[in-house]
Amino acid sequence: MNARLSFPLMPSLLLALAGGALLLQGCSESPEPAKPRQETAQPAAPAPAAEQDAHAHHDTGQAGKLPRSTAPADAKVFFIEPSDGATVSSPLTVRFGLEGMDVVPAGTEKPDSGHHHLLIDLEELPAMDFPLPATEQIVHFGGGQTETTLELPPGEHTLQLVLGDHFHIPHNPPVMSEKITITVQDVE
Repeated sequence: MNARLSFPLMPSLLLALAGGALLLQGCSESPEPAKPRQETAQPAAPAPAAEQDAHAHHDTGQAGKLPRSTAPADAKVFFIEPSDGATVSSPLTVRFGLEGMDVVPAGTEKPDSGHHHLLIDLEELPAMDFPLPATEQIVHFGGGQTETTLELPPGEHTLQLVLGDHFHIPHNPPVMSEKITITVQDVE
């Protein structure tokens, strides 16, 4: 006798678990938690699309949009350095500040927490209701880093910070810094 049990949610659950593991592996700078929170900026692997089903426990806001973690209204993210209008040389150290929330590694689901994303020379903000893509202009700090070293060519550049939740989705309301402009000197 061949008995076969059917679990209709099992394939979706396995897919969500595998996607979550890939997200954590792709956002991790090393297999261990980041002890020193200083890393050279490296784009992380983009979040797998299969993770979208795993967001069912968040506030949705509107139909057709992914659910977003909530953020305290007074939470703010900012640049400790460089300051707006600064003239710097490359490589430069960029330090991130956060008030009213905690910095945790990607994949850590904890209220009032998230991890940093650095937007470099981005003219238009990405969608705030989907995971932030990992590109050369959107750098993920999934290890919970609060500092990085950037190499930028000489000239004027803009920087902005956006905090993302455990799935790289900006909070509701978004926790974003002001966009700052820096000038990188040609040091020849």
